Amino acid sequence: MTSTEPECPARPEEEQNGGTVADGLAARITGALVGAAVGDALGGPVEGYDPERIAERHGGRVQGIVGPWHGAAWRTARPIAPYHKGDGHVTDDTLMTHALIRVYARVRDHLDAYAIAEHLVPDLMTTPRWIPELETEALPLHRLFLAEKWLVARLAYGHADPREAGVGNIVNCGAAMYMAPVGLVNAADPAAAYAEALDIAGAHQSSYGREAAGVLAAAVAAAMTPGASPDSVVTVCLSLAKDGTREAIEKVCEVARGHCDVESALRPLRAAVAPYDTVGPDCRAPSLAARRPSRLHAIEELPIALGMLLVSGGDYRHAVLGAVNYGRDCDSIATMAGALAGALGSPVPQDWARTVAEASRLDLWAPARTLTEVTREIYAADVRRRRAHERAFAALGGVACSD
Repeated sequence: MTSTEPECPARPEEEQNGGTVADGLAARITGALVGAAVGDALGGPVEGYDPERIAERHGGRVQGIVGPWHGAAWRTARPIAPYHKGDGHVTDDTLMTHALIRVYARVRDHLDAYAIAEHLVPDLMTTPRWIPELETEALPLHRLFLAEKWLVARLAYGHADPREAGVGNIVNCGAAMYMAPVGLVNAADPAAAYAEALDIAGAHQSSYGREAAGVLAAAVAAAMTPGASPDSVVTVCLSLAKDGTREAIEKVCEVARGHCDVESALRPLRAAVAPYDTVGPDCRAPSLAARRPSRLHAIEELPIALGMLLVSGGDYRHAVLGAVNYGRDCDSIATMAGALAGALGSPVPQDWARTVAEASRLDLWAPARTLTEVTREIYAADVRRRRAHERAFAALGGVACSD
């Protein structure tokens, strides 16, 4: 810390790193995925509002799982209807994350934009699943926002090149919100995670929306590195991020380092990201320039999630509650912050996780078990490919093979 930064109290080592829970690939993957889903569920009911309105509605800051904003009127209240946001229900962030894990389980190797067209899109279109917010079984496609329905329109009906299908979509956090699995598959290799996510996200997003997907995946991969910290995660992000995304992360994290409690950081973090955010002050009434391609702008969600990670010192509860009480697109911000804190090893409160799993009627731990198994297989395949390349390069006289 520099002399201008506050003396924040150190959190217990076990709380920072999750103690023995943080040991092992499986535990970190579980922490990231369960942490993302729980963050999503906590943020859903207050999405779209600012910190003041959230505090007014709930008699103070949200401290855990809360009910729908409009109470029992959620079925008809606009603009929420017909979605039951609250009471521990996950949103499309988690549904898309789990769908991407199913693609990994099917392909059992690194993914590209073609895998999205060949596997993710049919999954969304043809297989009914339980949709918590609709309280019924339905095609995932029926829950998705228009920016995610774009995948189906462009790939299934438009027959676009998967690598370029994201061009023309609104630029938002739609791809970044479900990219944590890419970082987990590439654990401790942020550059590889960044490249793979950019390829995948090309089917869905362009411009700074695609860039955010790459940087979020890199951040998760960096958080999986033994000995990682919030600062080291941000450093990796800044080394890879481009254009407005890089500058937004830098400015937000510079402000975040001046705070050690989320309450004092809420407004300063918003002020820091505002020049890069095209949506404007009212996220339910976006500005005329909103969500258009640009090299100067960034999505709001990723820089704020990283800022909350810094303010909280990597503590899951503080990072996620900070993201939730920030408001605006806080289900996605809390999804990202939860994935990062969980990947760092900070434990997800088990009472929250159990409540979300029961309310959403989802096994939050099964996708983590699946992805852990697939991640080990992919790593083994990577080693074989790397060894084959080393032998071939050595045979060309490049370097001596170490084997």
